[in-house]
Amino acid sequence: MRIPRFVLPSEKGEAFYHCMSRTVNGEKLFEEDDREMLRRMLWAVAEFCGVEVITYTVMPNHFHVLVRIPRKGKVSDKELLRRYRLLHPRRNKYQIASLELIEKQLALNTPEGVAWRERMMRLMCDLSEFMKLLKQRFSIWFNRTHGRFGTLWAERFKSILVEDGYSLLTMAAYIDLNCVRARLAVDPKDYRFCGYAEAVGGRNVARIGLSRVYGHEGNEWTEVAPRYRGELMGAGSKAKEGKGAISREVFEQAVKENCEVPLATALRCQWRHMSYGVIFGSRDFVARHKKDYIVRHHCVRRLPPEGLPPIAAWKNLAVLRR
Repeated sequence: MRIPRFVLPSEKGEAFYHCMSRTVNGEKLFEEDDREMLRRMLWAVAEFCGVEVITYTVMPNHFHVLVRIPRKGKVSDKELLRRYRLLHPRRNKYQIASLELIEKQLALNTPEGVAWRERMMRLMCDLSEFMKLLKQRFSIWFNRTHGRFGTLWAERFKSILVEDGYSLLTMAAYIDLNCVRARLAVDPKDYRFCGYAEAVGGRNVARIGLSRVYGHEGNEWTEVAPRYRGELMGAGSKAKEGKGAISREVFEQAVKENCEVPLATALRCQWRHMSYGVIFGSRDFVARHKKDYIVRHHCVRRLPPEGLPPIAAWKNLAVLRR
């Protein structure tokens, strides 16, 4: 059964949703590698579907994501193909030939090309399709990686329509503070599997998402960062029975720093990019050693160097992930 499609009365015709899904029996199945893969899939599927991630958190037995669903509009064939390639980066020669055929069919507007275009368009700007695709792809990867079979998720997914404005801000803070309530971190900036930590770490798309909470269209992190951190400190310091909370020491330190994250602390947060890397250095250095690493470890997938967040202290450095 598909969830009702509510649209907020906005000139932009956009709607914000908080979605959550839990593992079977609430079992804590996701280790760090699993959470890292779900994090990466979340961003990829969101870009494919044209969905904007405001923030998210991945926990050992569930995940939350706050998204903006824009009004459906026309997507060019070129953009559909780009998104498709993004979602399917590992293609064999037969799949490559098939994609080339699809590109020709789209250009000629053949019945096959029209059918493919319509099939892709049904996946765009749709909350149900976004969550279905994300959960299916991760389930296949997780079961194959861990030698298991059967269902991974306890239910379809839960979703809540969220009003823009203060309600959106409150929901974003609730999601980013999950790790503190679960006692997995004393400060959400130290939990690598949440949107706030990625924003502090310098990821542009995460900063754009949290800037949206304050009504900005682009990356206004310089203005947003201290305001949002203050919101997190205030909301997270209120302890609930059986749950963790922002400690007095962390709260007082944040107030002392005017809710700004010092450069040294931000650099330490960004070093989390290294925890899942195997080669670190300049882009040229990583590119030279990438091929040897792939051959030596029999990697069947292409692993391009992933650039670190743009920060003057690191310039052209890159990391090859495991």
